[in-house]
Amino acid sequence: MGPFLNSKGNKYILVAADYVSKLVEAQALPKNDARAVIRFLRRLFARFEVPKALISDRETHFCNSQLEKALQKYGVTCKLSTSYHPQTNGQTEVTNRAIKRILERSVGYNPKNWSEKLDDALWAFRTAYKTPTGCIPFRLVYGKACHLPVEIEHKAYWALNQCNMDLTAAAKNRFMELNELMKLR
Repeated sequence: MGPFLNSKGNKYILVAADYVSKLVEAQALPKNDARAVIRFLRRLFARFEVPKALISDRETHFCNSQLEKALQKYGVTCKLSTSYHPQTNGQTEVTNRAIKRILERSVGYNPKNWSEKLDDALWAFRTAYKTPTGCIPFRLVYGKACHLPVEIEHKAYWALNQCNMDLTAAAKNRFMELNELMKLR
């Protein structure tokens, strides 16, 4: 997305969304060239796993030899949206619009702070309930509900009460949770 107002040298936002979990990763960038896209994708591949396919619009930073070589190295096929109407990728449009709306509301009167507020906007998007999946993206990816640090601090006693000290029962419970997570995915 972009170009936006200059915010600490950044003018663009590079957004990646997972189709199944609806989890979104984004990064503020000064340029939207192929090197920035490759660095962003390497960070994603290291943090999560290498996907089978990458669907993108027909922008120049996605259609070049540098990106093709990097994707071949990882074994990822690059699929492009239709040439006559690249905006038809519905999830991308909805995701970009939602992140932009959250940023506009959180930045308020000073739009030059948008790169600082991007992480907060991503957290808000990741922890929002999604109707198609029936839960929040954070829970689908990580297998547990997310808690803000303030909530963790105030609910320490609750967490101690909920903690199961019997290791065999805890292992059995975790195994059941992993099976449920696989079914949910």
